[in-house]
Amino acid sequence: MNVWFLLGLAIVVEVIGTTALKLSDGFSKPWPVLVVALCYGLAFYLLALTLKQIPVGVAYAIWSGAGIALITLIGWLVFAQKLDWPALLGIALIISGVVVLQVFSKVSGQ
Repeated sequence: MNVWFLLGLAIVVEVIGTTALKLSDGFSKPWPVLVVALCYGLAFYLLALTLKQIPVGVAYAIWSGAGIALITLIGWLVFAQKLDWPALLGIALIISGVVVLQVFSKVSGQ
């Protein structure tokens, strides 16, 4: 299976887990807690598989950057969390960094 697909899947599963973490209300609701545990376990397993081919720094930068952007979008759309211009600029810079790393860095192709 394509390593970049696995990394993307790991990111999506981690974002689902983080969304469930918000829904768990401080780990007081059992079903969201179960989703958190399952998603985080699967996400880290998938991340571990990607580290066989992608350098850890590159994988983690993409993982964290994409995860931050996605969970911020979910916070805005699902939980009605407000975003001001500095927050949007910061997220744009994170996304830009991930794109630069992926497109221009020779390290990400190892």
